[in-house]
Amino acid sequence: MNKHNKKHQAQRGFTLVELLVVIAIVSVLVAIAYPSYQDSVRGSKRAEAQAALVSFGAAMEKHFTQNNTYLDAGQSGDTGAPAIFSDTAPVGSSSSVYYNLTIHAATGSTYTLRATPTNSQTGDGFLQLTSTGQKAWDKDNSGALSSSEYNWDKN
Repeated sequence: MNKHNKKHQAQRGFTLVELLVVIAIVSVLVAIAYPSYQDSVRGSKRAEAQAALVSFGAAMEKHFTQNNTYLDAGQSGDTGAPAIFSDTAPVGSSSSVYYNLTIHAATGSTYTLRATPTNSQTGDGFLQLTSTGQKAWDKDNSGALSSSEYNWDKN
């Protein structure tokens, strides 16, 4: 081999066309994978809020056992931010709040709790839990619950 051939071999690299093909393939993969990733993260945060609502319900039951009523469990009376439990999910978080927890309605013998999405969860629809254990998720984010939304299932 002469010097010219060795020098030519040492300068091999990617062509512009090869780089564009790789960029196109990566772009397609990202376009497909990223929305799935976002759905997974939203679902994970929603599951955390569901767990917080169940724990909040347990706190309401404890309040009832001690006071023989669900009333006066809020910071300002019967509804709104709770005085007996964290008002955010993740529970106790101050920096990465995804849901605000509230007592939506309360009587002496019943309650309705809500987790309202905020920050990156905005638009995911509120979650609800009642004293009878009925669960609901406003999947279509309409602000109201239809008969098909009385569960926490994604489908």
